[in-house]
Amino acid sequence: MYAIIRRPAPDALQSGGQRQEKWVLEFPSDGKITLDPLTGTTGSADMMQEVKLSFDSKEDAISYAKSNSIAFKVLERSQHKPIGRSYSENFAFERKFPWTH
Repeated sequence: MYAIIRRPAPDALQSGGQRQEKWVLEFPSDGKITLDPLTGTTGSADMMQEVKLSFDSKEDAISYAKSNSIAFKVLERSQHKPIGRSYSENFAFERKFPWTH
């Protein structure tokens, strides 16, 4: 079993970047999901998919995984650079996509 070290994606409902510096060490799901025939709920015997450890930096997460003999994979994601626009640009005549309803 291996762990994934990554930065969590920003929340879609928030525009701030509060959690973007944190790194998470988590274990992927093994995909074995059981269905309870009485209630119809799903479950799994793999409790490692519930483990999520937060770290302040990528190096801290890597050193934790190495010190506990955990095989890991680091996933990098590109930085999002927002483009500043004004409200009036939504109604510009030279707009690439016309304003329609």
